[in-house]
Amino acid sequence: MVFIVILLLAFLAQTFLPWWAIIVVSFATCGIIGKTSKISFWQPFLAIVVLWVGMALYKSFPNNHLLAGRVAVMFGIKVWPAILAVTALIGGLAAGISGLCGYHFRKATIQAKAKN
Repeated sequence: MVFIVILLLAFLAQTFLPWWAIIVVSFATCGIIGKTSKISFWQPFLAIVVLWVGMALYKSFPNNHLLAGRVAVMFGIKVWPAILAVTALIGGLAAGISGLCGYHFRKATIQAKAKN
């Protein structure tokens, strides 16, 4: 459930907003419907990896990976899939950590309310 919600909301958000909209989407989604800390990290991580790899391939196949290949050469890497993997890993980590923070934020506020 978390995976699908984040995948759809992040896709819609990134249509109009900068890349870091995934952080807000992951935080809010896991803060609302995250069940465990494990789910709140891995589901956003995987959702953004799938989204970013899919979008990168969708944009890169029509031009025969020309831009991805040039960026890979700029970074001293010979193959464009390495740039794709690094990009997906960075986005996935940002989303996963944000989702985990959202889950723990909810847990902390619920516990703070219960103590009062």
